[in-house]
Amino acid sequence: MRRREKTDPRIPQLIGELKRISRERDVPLWRDIATRLEKPRRHYAEVNLSKINRYSTEHDTIVVPGKVLSAGRLEKSVTVAALGFSKKAYEAISSRGTCMSIEDLTEKNPKGAGVKIIV
Repeated sequence: MRRREKTDPRIPQLIGELKRISRERDVPLWRDIATRLEKPRRHYAEVNLSKINRYSTEHDTIVVPGKVLSAGRLEKSVTVAALGFSKKAYEAISSRGTCMSIEDLTEKNPKGAGVKIIV
């Protein structure tokens, strides 16, 4: 079976960066995210706002190795980092908290302190 490369050039670059940060700072969180992103795109997480609301507390930092969708309501102020957001999910999170890319979160919090992975 022929191995296929990722078609989005951002993904291999992000995987390499996450692995590098994990090695240099000895942070297994980023290695885990990189491993999840190495899988085929059809296996990426698709997380609804209701799930983020259910498993987070006020002012949490959440990482979604995939896309955040808008089903449900978000009642807490959280910071969410993901590969992508649906338009309505982005608006809902931005009204209460913060949306950012995984790259931005690695720059802001390279140690990964207090970050939860939701899949």
